[in-house]
Amino acid sequence: MAKQARAVQTWRSIVEAAASVFDDYGYERAAISEILRRAKVTKGALYFHFASKEAIAQAIMDEQTSTVEFEQEGSPLQSLVDGGQQFAFALRHNAMARAGTRLSIEGVFLGGPHPWGDWIDATARMLELGQERGEVFPQIDPMVSAKIIVASFTGIQLVSEADTGRADLREQVAEMWRHILPSIAHPGVIAHIKPEGRVDLAAQAREEAEREARGAADAEGSGAGSEAGAPTGDAGLRSDGSDPAARTGPEGDEDDTEPAAAGIATGGVA
Repeated sequence: MAKQARAVQTWRSIVEAAASVFDDYGYERAAISEILRRAKVTKGALYFHFASKEAIAQAIMDEQTSTVEFEQEGSPLQSLVDGGQQFAFALRHNAMARAGTRLSIEGVFLGGPHPWGDWIDATARMLELGQERGEVFPQIDPMVSAKIIVASFTGIQLVSEADTGRADLREQVAEMWRHILPSIAHPGVIAHIKPEGRVDLAAQAREEAEREARGAADAEGSGAGSEAGAPTGDAGLRSDGSDPAARTGPEGDEDDTEPAAAGIATGGVA
C-alpha cells in the first residue's frame, strides 16, 4: 500500500508540474528537464509513469475533461451555465485547466480523442435533456448549438486572457449566456436562470484545497515524500521486466533540447 501511495503521489507531482510548464511555455517549448525540476523527481521516476512528453500532455488533457461535471438534477440549462462558470473559475485558479486548454488550442491531440469533442458532446447531452424537460426549444439542434456554445466560450476566454489575464472571465461568460439563452430557451425558463452561476466557487475552491492538503499530509505520513526515483522491486519494473530508471529517455528525448532553445534556463525559467 505504501508503494502504491508513493506511485500515485509521484504521478500526481509529475502531472501537476508538467501542467505548470505547459501553461507557461506551450507544448513545443516545454522541456522535460523543467518538468523534472518542478516535480522534484528523477528522470527514471518520470519515465516509469510516462513514456514521453506526449504521454504527459495526454494525461493533462484527460484530466481537463474531468474539471467540470454537469449536475443531472434540477434545471439542465442552469447546470450547463454552472458548469461553464465552474470552468471559467478553474481557468483562473487551476494550472491543469489552463494547460489542458492551451494544449487543445495548440492542436496537441496526440492520437487521442479530439479534446473539444468531449465538451461538445457533454453540452449537447445537457441540451437534449433540456428539451426533454421543456426548457430548450424543440426545434433546436443540440449538436449545432453545443458547438456554438463551446466555440463562444473558447473565444471569450482567449480575449479575456489577453485583456485582463482572465480577471473578468466569469463576467464575460455570464454575458455570453445572456446572449445565447434567448435563442435556445423558453422566456419563462430564462427568467429563472442565473448567468453568473449558482455555486459559491470560492468556498468550493477552499474546500478542495483543504481536502488536497489533508491528502498530501496523509501521503507524506505514509512515506510518499521519500521517493527519489522509480519504485524498486517488482513495482519498479515495466511489464517486460526492464528497469525504467535505466532509460535515459526515448529516442529523440526532449530533455536533450538545449535549455536556451526551449526558453528555459538551467535551474530556473529564462
